[in-house]
Amino acid sequence: MKDDAINHPPHYTRGKIETIEAIEDWNLNYHLGNVIKYISRAGHKEGSTLLKDLLKAQWYLNRYIERVEEEGE
Repeated sequence: MKDDAINHPPHYTRGKIETIEAIEDWNLNYHLGNVIKYISRAGHKEGSTLLKDLLKAQWYLNRYIERVEEEGE
Protein backbone atom coordinates (compact mmCIF):
# COMPACT_ATOMS: atom_id res chain seq x y z
CA MET A 1 0.00 0.00 0.00
CA LYS A 2 1.35 3.42 -0.97
CA ASP A 3 2.36 5.74 1.88
CA ASP A 4 -0.44 8.32 1.80
CA ALA A 5 -0.83 10.56 4.87
CA ILE A 6 -4.44 11.37 4.00
CA ASN A 7 -5.99 8.15 2.69
CA HIS A 8 -3.67 5.54 4.20
CA PRO A 9 -1.62 7.05 7.03
CA PRO A 10 1.25 4.75 8.02
CA HIS A 11 0.21 4.66 11.70
CA TYR A 12 -3.07 2.99 10.63
CA THR A 13 -1.72 0.67 7.93
CA ARG A 14 0.52 -1.68 9.85
CA GLY A 15 -0.45 -5.30 9.41
CA LYS A 16 -2.82 -6.91 6.93
CA ILE A 17 -5.80 -4.55 7.28
CA GLU A 18 -6.28 -0.87 8.04
CA THR A 19 -7.82 0.17 11.31
CA ILE A 20 -10.82 1.72 9.55
CA GLU A 21 -11.54 -1.61 7.83
CA ALA A 22 -11.73 -3.43 11.17
CA ILE A 23 -13.93 -0.73 12.72
CA GLU A 24 -16.33 -0.81 9.78
CA ASP A 25 -16.34 -4.61 9.46
CA TRP A 26 -17.10 -5.00 13.16
CA ASN A 27 -19.74 -2.24 12.95
CA LEU A 28 -18.34 -0.47 16.00
CA ASN A 29 -19.90 2.70 17.34
CA TYR A 30 -18.00 5.98 17.72
CA HIS A 31 -16.63 5.26 21.20
CA LEU A 32 -15.47 1.70 20.55
CA GLY A 33 -14.13 2.65 17.13
CA ASN A 34 -11.94 5.26 18.79
CA VAL A 35 -10.73 2.72 21.34
CA ILE A 36 -9.58 0.48 18.49
CA LYS A 37 -8.11 3.46 16.62
CA TYR A 38 -5.98 4.63 19.53
CA ILE A 39 -4.86 1.12 20.49
CA SER A 40 -3.92 0.21 16.92
CA ARG A 41 -1.76 3.30 16.48
CA ALA A 42 -0.36 3.42 20.02
CA GLY A 43 3.26 4.46 19.87
CA HIS A 44 3.33 4.66 16.08
CA LYS A 45 1.90 8.08 15.20
CA GLU A 46 4.49 10.78 14.83
CA GLY A 47 4.21 13.29 17.65
CA SER A 48 2.33 10.95 19.95
CA THR A 49 3.48 8.44 22.53
CA LEU A 50 2.41 4.95 23.52
CA LEU A 51 1.12 6.20 26.86
CA LYS A 52 -0.77 9.14 25.35
CA ASP A 53 -2.60 6.92 22.87
CA LEU A 54 -3.41 4.30 25.50
CA LEU A 55 -4.81 6.97 27.81
CA LYS A 56 -6.98 8.27 24.97
CA ALA A 57 -8.27 4.75 24.32
CA GLN A 58 -8.99 4.38 28.02
CA TRP A 59 -10.88 7.69 28.06
CA TYR A 60 -13.19 6.58 25.23
CA LEU A 61 -13.73 3.16 26.80
CA ASN A 62 -14.55 4.67 30.20
CA ARG A 63 -16.99 7.10 28.60
CA TYR A 64 -18.72 4.26 26.77
CA ILE A 65 -18.88 2.15 29.94
CA GLU A 66 -20.57 5.07 31.72
CA ARG A 67 -23.18 5.25 28.96
CA VAL A 68 -23.83 1.51 29.12
CA GLU A 69 -24.19 1.69 32.91
CA GLU A 70 -26.64 4.60 32.62
CA GLU A 71 -28.73 2.63 30.13
CA GLY A 72 -28.76 -0.36 32.49
CA GLU A 73 -27.28 -2.86 30.06
